[in-house]
Amino acid sequence: MHAFTRRHWLGSIGALGASGLFSGVLANPLGSAGDPAEGLLKIEKEAAAFSNPLRLPGSSGLFGVLPATDFREVHVVRSEIEVLPGRRTPVLAYAVESGGRKFLNPALLARKGDQMRVKLINRIDQPTVIHWHGLGVDSRNDGNGLQVVAPGQSMGYAFTVQDRSSMYWYHPHAHGFIPQQAYHGLASLLFVEDEDEVALRKELALALGESEIPLVLQDKAFDAQGRLQYAPSAAQSFGGWVGSRLLVNLTERPVLKAGRRIVRFRLLNGSNARSYRLAFLQQGQALGFYLAGTDGGLLARPQRIEQTFLSPGQRLDVLVDFREAQAGRPVTLASLPFDPMHQEGGHDMAAMDHSQHGAGHGASASVAMAMEGDARALMRIDLTPSGAPYDRRLPTRLSSLAAVDEPAGTPRRMRLDHDGQGHWTINGGVFDHAAVSLTVQRGARETWLIENAERSMPHPMHLHGFSFRVLERLGSPAQIRPLAGARGLLPQDLGVVDTLQVWPGESVKVAIDFSHPHAGDQDYVFHCHTLEHAEAGMMLRYQVKA
Repeated sequence: MHAFTRRHWLGSIGALGASGLFSGVLANPLGSAGDPAEGLLKIEKEAAAFSNPLRLPGSSGLFGVLPATDFREVHVVRSEIEVLPGRRTPVLAYAVESGGRKFLNPALLARKGDQMRVKLINRIDQPTVIHWHGLGVDSRNDGNGLQVVAPGQSMGYAFTVQDRSSMYWYHPHAHGFIPQQAYHGLASLLFVEDEDEVALRKELALALGESEIPLVLQDKAFDAQGRLQYAPSAAQSFGGWVGSRLLVNLTERPVLKAGRRIVRFRLLNGSNARSYRLAFLQQGQALGFYLAGTDGGLLARPQRIEQTFLSPGQRLDVLVDFREAQAGRPVTLASLPFDPMHQEGGHDMAAMDHSQHGAGHGASASVAMAMEGDARALMRIDLTPSGAPYDRRLPTRLSSLAAVDEPAGTPRRMRLDHDGQGHWTINGGVFDHAAVSLTVQRGARETWLIENAERSMPHPMHLHGFSFRVLERLGSPAQIRPLAGARGLLPQDLGVVDTLQVWPGESVKVAIDFSHPHAGDQDYVFHCHTLEHAEAGMMLRYQVKA
C-alpha cells in the first residue's frame, strides 16, 4: 500500500463521522472511494498467514514475571535470543537471577507501598541507567540521565512505589545512547497493583498471561543473519527510526488464542518513533472495545471506542468482549492507515541523506518513513470456546479518579519546533544537561500549554517525575478531530498520563500538580519520546524547588 500524504488524507477524511461522544466510527477507515470493508479484509488476509505463538510472560526467562521486591541485582548485559524463527539475534538485556531462576527483561509485579532496593551493574561498553517511566520517584532514583552508570560500574536505587495501579515500564536513559540501547532490547514492564486493580481483576476473573495480556508493540529492521540494524541516516535521525518489521512481545507475525470472554490487553508502544492507529477487526468490520486506563491507571469509567492512536512511550489498558465477535472466526489487531505527518518540517529528507550519505541511503530513509502510516496487521487472535460459562459484565465504575480542575494563573508555554539545522527544540532551545531551563515550586499547580509548530512532526512529550491531566486540545488535525469529544479531548485524555502526543499545529493544555514527598530540590527532564527527537535536542532540564 502506498503511504498516505497529508494532502491525500485531507481529501478523503470527509468520509469519517462521529456518532456519540467517543465513537471513532470507521465509516471509511482506508480513505478510499471503494468499499471500506474491502480494505479491512486485506489487513485480515495478511493476519491469516501469521503462525508464531505470541510470547507471553512466564515464570522465568525472557519477560518472566518477578515480584518487584525480588528485583534486587540487575546486570545490563549483551545476550542472544530467537526473535525471528531459527535465528539468534544479539540484544541488550536486563539479566536477573532470583530463587534459582534466570530472567531477561523481567516483567515486575509491585504493590503500592512496596520498597524497591535495586543494584544496577553495567556489563556493557556504554554508559547506561534505568529510568522508571511513569513512576513518581525523586530525581536521584528517576534515572533521568543527569547521572549515569559507566561501563563496569554500579548504582543503587532505593524508593517506595507510591503510584496508582497501572502498567509502567523501565528503560535506559543515558543521553547519547537512549535510542540504540532501547532499540536493542533494554526495556520491560512494571505492573503496580492497588485496591482498584484487585477489584477489577476479581470482577472480570482476569489472570496475567491468560486473560490479561501485555502487548509491547515495536518495529525493527534485521539483516540476513537476523541481527538488528540501527544506523540512522541524517533523515532518520531527524524524523525518527522506523523499522519495516512489526513485533508484538518480540514476536513477528504473532498468533494468540483467546476465549470468548472479556480479555484485557495492556498495550505499550515501545517503538523508537512509530505511532499506531489501533483497531480490532473481524470480517471487514471494527469491533467496539473499551478503554479502561491510560499511562497512570484506570479511568473513572470505561469508554467505548472503535480505534485509538498509540504513540511512543504511551500505554493503554483496553477490554475487549469477544462474546460480541463471531464464533469460529479470527480477530485481527491492526494498525489502520493514517498520515504520520512526517513531511511538515520543511526538510527534503531524501536530499538530506543524499548530501551526507549518498542516494541509496536517502531512498531507503524515505521508504522507511512512509511505512509508518501504512495499514498493517499486528496480531491474529483465534477465538476458542470458553471452558466454563463466563457471565461477567463490565463494571460501570473502574476507579475513584476525580475530575480535574484547571489551575489558576497564566499557562506556561512550551513551544515545540525545529531550528532548520536538524535539531528539534523546546522554546527555541536544544538540550543542555548542565542548564536548568525552568524552575517550579514544590506544591505548585500549573497549567502548561504545549504548542506544536504547524511545520513540524508529531511529538509524544514525556514528563519525568510527575503525571498530569489533559484539559483541552485545540487545532487538532482532521484525522484526530472525529475521535474527540468535548474540548477536543480524546478518550485517553480523560485519564492520568505522563506521555502526550501533540500533533503538528496542535495546542494541548495540561494541568500538573508538583506536590511530592521528597526532600530537597529535584531535577527532572521533559522531552519528546520519539527517541531520536530527544537526542536531536527536544529535551529540557527542569527543577522543582523545595
